[in-house]
Amino acid sequence: MDTILEETKFIMNKYHIKANKALGQNFLISENVVQTIVDGSQIEKEDLVIEIGPGLGTLTKFLLEKAKRVICIELDKRMISILKDRFLLYKNFKILSQDVLKVNLRELIEEEKKDTEVKNVKIVANLPYYITTPIIMKLLEEELPLESITVMIQKEVADRLIAIPGEKETGSITYSVYYYAQAQDILEVPNDSFIPEPEVTSKVIKLNIRKEPPVKVEKKEIMFRIIKCAFMQRRKTLLNALVNTKVFIDKEEGIQILEKLGIDINIRPENLRLDDYANISNLLFHF
Repeated sequence: MDTILEETKFIMNKYHIKANKALGQNFLISENVVQTIVDGSQIEKEDLVIEIGPGLGTLTKFLLEKAKRVICIELDKRMISILKDRFLLYKNFKILSQDVLKVNLRELIEEEKKDTEVKNVKIVANLPYYITTPIIMKLLEEELPLESITVMIQKEVADRLIAIPGEKETGSITYSVYYYAQAQDILEVPNDSFIPEPEVTSKVIKLNIRKEPPVKVEKKEIMFRIIKCAFMQRRKTLLNALVNTKVFIDKEEGIQILEKLGIDINIRPENLRLDDYANISNLLFHF
């Protein structure tokens, strides 16, 4: 029997813990998956690691051995005492009993950098599937001083996040991720790597934060609004979707803009590259 499985069962029995379905909890029990996540996140001894949703601390144990400092952000109050007991002797461990969506991460990172002289900041997380997108978008859109984000999420969502814009799996979020980060596919995780087993397959991906965006855009908020409007009606052509959502005043203006940029007026939203949306945005910004 795997050591991690034994440990997990022991902790669940000792603290009378069952996975909380409402919080999307599934406890990781695979040695191979844990090791792959730790290796993939490339933690160095001068790093600050922020772990979101540590649960019983399966990953935390390995992160503490590698990093200068590990801050765990955990919403489930039942886990707090377990984590405090388990890592009592670690000087580089800190826990916040909060919802990560409400935490001022920039402030947290600045304080830690000032107090502990950490070099790089890396996020590691086994995210609940129901709240994956809001957490990842918070981490990216706040433009935090991060080196990378290594997360385990639902495979279907992961495939959309790591697609290249214009590819088959493209969704509106694909463009956002591509703008902020270079995505890496690390590992597909079978259902039996958890207790209880989730109904879906998981995947570990890594987002390496870009130093510079891949496109020049006058106002990125306008570009992302255009992308969002385009995908609200993704079954329609880009032209019709942007006319219907009032991005273009009317069809004539839309045709004029698309033709000026050399974009096919019958193209669908998911077939555009990020620089196509940047060009539409820049043209509209000056209209």
